[in-house]
Amino acid sequence: MSFSSDVKEELSKINNLANKKMVKAELYGYLKSNNTCREEENIKFSTESEYNINRYGKLLSNMNILDYKIEIVGKKYNITISKKESRYLDEIYNDYQLGENEEKSFIRGAFLGSGSVNNPKKKYHIEIAVKEKNIANYIVEILKRHNIKLKILEGKQKYTIYSKDGEEISKLLAFIEANKSVITFEEIRVYRDMSNNVNRIVNCETANLGKTINASVKQIEAIKKLKQQGKFSSLPDNLKEIANLRLKYPESSLVELGKMLKEPIGKSGVNYRLNAIMKMVD
Repeated sequence: MSFSSDVKEELSKINNLANKKMVKAELYGYLKSNNTCREEENIKFSTESEYNINRYGKLLSNMNILDYKIEIVGKKYNITISKKESRYLDEIYNDYQLGENEEKSFIRGAFLGSGSVNNPKKKYHIEIAVKEKNIANYIVEILKRHNIKLKILEGKQKYTIYSKDGEEISKLLAFIEANKSVITFEEIRVYRDMSNNVNRIVNCETANLGKTINASVKQIEAIKKLKQQGKFSSLPDNLKEIANLRLKYPESSLVELGKMLKEPIGKSGVNYRLNAIMKMVD
């Protein structure tokens, strides 16, 4: 299963069905999600998650909405609520006002209804799709009050609330009570961030090593030319010393060469002497 499926499986098992207000708020989230639609006067919800469809069915039964049918079409599960029961749901859909304690259940329902989250091993991305702009704004406002920052992308006939930030995704999963998934997500995030830092350091060191080797090759070629031209013996002793060290230690950095001198000098001093040799050849 995907990470997103694991999250939805966990959420579908949350045991809060005894609280009618929470059930109603979560159902409201489902109804406002992009995967809920009307077919004639019936309300239809579609999902590829078996756990999700079971959760939706439990919410309906808990609200004494029993006249519905479940069908499997390809990889999708469809649950269709009859015309009679749909009228009752219209009261929730059109007029339901959330209390502050019910906002979490509402967003959980919206995520279960049409949300997804990528495997953090590959990339950070979470989203919830809804049909109405005011609902998208409402979700963003709720999350903002809880210090969770998401953005809205307007598409064709839907509005997508999303984030590509690992920390915000982790906070959102915690907010909707996907607690086990948060632990898994954070473990992967820490490992991934550490790996990225190590790679950056290695790449930086590799680049610096490449520059050192390229410069060293040019310096060695210049020193050898001076020897071929018989000019090396006429160099000042300080230039001869650094030249011989460069020939002997081609992979050493300027700092390392400076420390090897009889009278050690810094990086800039070594660079000055080697440049002096290069200019003589030019």
